[in-house]
Amino acid sequence: MFRMKPLVVAAALSTVAAVPFAAAQQFPARDLAGTIQWGAGGGTDVVSRALTPLVEPILGKSIVLTNRPGGTGAIATVYVNSRPADGYNLLYGAENPNLYKVLGLADLDYGNFTAINIMARGVTVIVVKAESPYKSLKGLVDDAKKRPGQVKMATTGTGGLPYMVGSLLKMATKLDVTQVPFDGDGPGITALLGGHVDFFPVAIGAAAEHVKAGRLRPLAVVNAEPVEIMPSAPPITNDYPEFKKYLPWGPFYGVFVKKETPEPVKKTLIEAFKKAGADPRFVTILKNQGNVPMNIAGDEADTFIKRTQSVSAWALQEAGATKESPEKFGIPKP
Repeated sequence: MFRMKPLVVAAALSTVAAVPFAAAQQFPARDLAGTIQWGAGGGTDVVSRALTPLVEPILGKSIVLTNRPGGTGAIATVYVNSRPADGYNLLYGAENPNLYKVLGLADLDYGNFTAINIMARGVTVIVVKAESPYKSLKGLVDDAKKRPGQVKMATTGTGGLPYMVGSLLKMATKLDVTQVPFDGDGPGITALLGGHVDFFPVAIGAAAEHVKAGRLRPLAVVNAEPVEIMPSAPPITNDYPEFKKYLPWGPFYGVFVKKETPEPVKKTLIEAFKKAGADPRFVTILKNQGNVPMNIAGDEADTFIKRTQSVSAWALQEAGATKESPEKFGIPKP
């Protein structure tokens, strides 16, 4: 029987071990791929495409962005999770993976990834077409109660931001509407403008220009205070004080890599995105869209993600919208 000499084996193993280390030290040696969970024109897409051009000069490489919408962001998340953990495959995502397990959508959540940067958190606004007869959220809810299932709400699928707001509304007001799913904020707004749905809870950044142009009317922001970019939208707590226990709550936008990615690679990416995230041009874009800049990573980002997951998962559990209890997955109550 042929046997390799111990010194040969040791040399071979050390060479194999050195390859990923050397690759990590030279990172990035080629262009990167960024996969966006949602379609073009949505909140995640807008924020991702605003930051990426500021990161590229710092890394010295391009980041080729691709939209992979569908499955409440699960298609993009599963795709990136299937790619090598080498730092060349970035996931640009929102809050949705926090709920995949309790909704039975996937076995993944952000526990399988490392947050390179949580760019910002957003505020949700409930909007209708400018010509809509609804002048307030209470007016919409009262009408929907008179006509159960006849009022149509645009959503981005089970577990998406509109779905979450719809579940909270149902829990707080016994609202009974028909949800119509679309692949992202952009298609949902298009459907609303076309009169195919009656209202849409959407990230304020995706609706801001439409409101400014007079195409959409805001009924309420899902926030305890007014938002500077949209002062005409009253806080949801004005009509429904019971929402206060869930606030502050809303979407967030982040960049992630697989958890197994080498630490030196993560460090390079975190530093690059941190520097770009502090760029005044990007901060201005965020504020103009009604987002709250965050620019956090590491333990701070992990704590933020887990708290958001706790609030959302247990809110859905209370609303009877989950397939599995958050407790099963070790998600603590807020």
